[in-house]
Amino acid sequence: MFTTIAVICRILSNSYANLYQKKASEHMSPITTNMLSYGIMSVLCIIPAMFIDWTQFNYIFWANVVVAGILCTIGTISLIEALKIGELSVLAPINSYKSIIGLIGAIIILKEFPSTKDLFCILGIVLGSYFVLDSKTNRFSIKTFFRKDVRLRIFALICSGIEASFLKKIILMSSYKISLILWCFSGFMCSLIIYMLNNKPNNPRINKIKYPFIIGIMLILMQLTTNYVFTKMEVGTALALFQLSSLVSLYFGYKFYHEKEIIKKLAGTVIMIVSASLILFL
Repeated sequence: MFTTIAVICRILSNSYANLYQKKASEHMSPITTNMLSYGIMSVLCIIPAMFIDWTQFNYIFWANVVVAGILCTIGTISLIEALKIGELSVLAPINSYKSIIGLIGAIIILKEFPSTKDLFCILGIVLGSYFVLDSKTNRFSIKTFFRKDVRLRIFALICSGIEASFLKKIILMSSYKISLILWCFSGFMCSLIIYMLNNKPNNPRINKIKYPFIIGIMLILMQLTTNYVFTKMEVGTALALFQLSSLVSLYFGYKFYHEKEIIKKLAGTVIMIVSASLILFL
């Protein structure tokens, strides 16, 4: 029962985080948004971190933390940049391609080749993406995947997909609570370094800091529930369930940004979610 509640909280918090990441991108750079959001989360984790014996972990553990932090930072910045120039109702469903990326990774790394069922599911995801990405102004074609917003979103999901495996390792070597604290700290440190190396860091107005604050709260809730769910089920299965957040993002895109062709995008999103789930559950 609690796992079900955690999955629902994760779906909603992720969708709200994406919404406010898009709102924040209208007032500050993705790098600044990410750095401030992770800074707020890190402040919230200072007191819990004081009660943990950090000397108990070996260098392999810390190596996983560093890699996860780098992947998280790069992926989140790419996601915010994609949201800045793209539509919520288009970019959220693209996350269903994560299952395809997983299959490609299995072919390259594990020499595991997809079955006939997997290939049909892949075709289902591609079919669904046709309804999501095709519009009157931008007809669907291979060139669609070279659009900047789509390329950034796909790159972000690649980073998050790989990051999920490292997070699972960190959780198994510690706990989902410790993993959350380190996720916040490592994400902030990597974001801060990128912010300082950026040639033109911008300083947002004080009245716009509310966006990174809300994003921080939503992300820390999202990651806490994600880590908990990872302790209860396989990463692939959990990621498939998390795709349901696309439906919430479709609604947000329609309500807050008046994005068009929502019914068509809804049909495509459902097809993509079902196809991605079949790859993992059958």
